[in-house]
Amino acid sequence: MAGLYIHIPFCHSKCIYCDFYSMPQTARLDALLDALAREYELRRDEITAPFTTVYIGGGTPSIVDPAKLARLCKALPMSDAEEFTIEVNPEDVTAERIKAWRDIGINRISMGIQSFDDNELHAIRRRHSAADVMKALDMLLEGGINNISCDLIYGLPGQSLMSWQDSLKRLLDYRLPHISAYCLSYEPGTALHVRMSAGKVTPTDDETLEIMYSNLCRATADAGYEHYEISNFSLPGMRSRHNSSYWTGTPYLGLGPGAHSYDGKTRRFNPGKLKEYIDSASITVVDEETEDERFNDLLITALRTADGLDFSELTPERAEYLNNAVKPFIANGQIITNEIGRLRISEAAWFRSDAILRELIIA
Repeated sequence: MAGLYIHIPFCHSKCIYCDFYSMPQTARLDALLDALAREYELRRDEITAPFTTVYIGGGTPSIVDPAKLARLCKALPMSDAEEFTIEVNPEDVTAERIKAWRDIGINRISMGIQSFDDNELHAIRRRHSAADVMKALDMLLEGGINNISCDLIYGLPGQSLMSWQDSLKRLLDYRLPHISAYCLSYEPGTALHVRMSAGKVTPTDDETLEIMYSNLCRATADAGYEHYEISNFSLPGMRSRHNSSYWTGTPYLGLGPGAHSYDGKTRRFNPGKLKEYIDSASITVVDEETEDERFNDLLITALRTADGLDFSELTPERAEYLNNAVKPFIANGQIITNEIGRLRISEAAWFRSDAILRELIIA
């Protein structure tokens, strides 16, 4: 099995916190769609396993006319896909688009809602309102797409503990199969980082963020969700299969500017350069990694998950190194071993996982 990722970098407008390769325009959409099909033809032998998951991300791929999206999908290997996801924004969801997405074969929706508070949505320049979210969810469920994942963000400008708990409760009330929740990050190069640097917005303090995270863990557990990755929660059996491939070493092919790929041994990426990508149909670069960097990749991905890391995946030398490195974290309960000996960061310590991983990776 393998995964196929398709990156469409166009948006109606760019959110102030976004550091993905995206742009607020669609002027070269048709040329991009043609280039995506050509790139697949050039790289189709890179991964020979069937694509059992497909994920169309961005950007905001829901802005693409479904007829154009259907033409692209006919040029790509979709027939073996058991999970076929498209990222959407609430304002793009209509009954007509839902039917068209289903006709294409899409059976899973990932929708960024971020908050149910209109003031918070306005602060991060989202185009939708809380009412738009509820309308979109109702239409998706009525339209027969039940496998839905929604994103929330905590630590938003102006967000209080009470408003965070309210957004979380309102989303949990829908009993969706999957929820993702992320701590707001002030990434260099984003409009949000510029506003912070100018003193126009103040990041939420760490103590409040940790309380928000604890509320998240408790509320999702009480509602019957499995916390299977730092930022991801699912009802039993409803983990994101595609995203899990990134954390479990499953091969995946990424098409489009800014996309990444992994064939099980080698990582590749397409630089975020739209013109160059369209002109050449592929600008793929091999990510030359040392053995230490491959070890670090394994640590960072495996320890993001509740399944953790199996020592049998390591060479004896790496296993010995890690066994010594984790001793202080096992002693203080931040790292634990499960019943079959896999190593994982405890849920309570996941909020501070970056600091833990910095002590474990090989510099």
